[in-house]
Amino acid sequence: MNRIHPRASAVTAGLAACGLAFGLTACGAGQISQTATQAAAVNGVNAETGDVSLRNVHLRAPQTSDYVRPGTDVELLFVATNDSPDQPDKLVSIRSDIGSVSLRGDTAIAPTGVLVAGEPDGQTAALESVEPAEPLTTDVKLTKPITNGLTYPFTFTFQRSGEVTVSVPISAGEAPRRDDSGGGSDHSGGH
Repeated sequence: MNRIHPRASAVTAGLAACGLAFGLTACGAGQISQTATQAAAVNGVNAETGDVSLRNVHLRAPQTSDYVRPGTDVELLFVATNDSPDQPDKLVSIRSDIGSVSLRGDTAIAPTGVLVAGEPDGQTAALESVEPAEPLTTDVKLTKPITNGLTYPFTFTFQRSGEVTVSVPISAGEAPRRDDSGGGSDHSGGH
């Protein structure tokens, strides 16, 4: 004869279910999610100085030979944000040992404002939420050869936030890839 009371069986089953639920929900405790440390998929690098944050800093330099030759004009692209709620700032200069950098346009950054230099790849129209302003163009007249796969130092100087040096990579932009000079087979993806 079974002497186990039905109520005791229900309590034991309930405790087991709670234990299982706690074990399943607590198994991720103390773990860092995979996406918490992932960087945005952009061509450039990021940096900060004072209240200014630089985002997606990169050179647009289509490369058709082993290196981009001295004398070539390449474009420096970036976004600078002023994180100060009440103090404006201004980009005063950009220096690099690979060439002379010219700034054309308004370099002021309003409090909580944005300064966009160049037009990012794939963007066909101006940002809708940004107030119209004279666009900033940042060109670099190369005095040294540069090549993909390396980074080059650029020093940004802001009137209020100071200086920051950034190791800037090269992006070929939307230029087509160089042809394979080996004359190999067609890699069009057909089967």
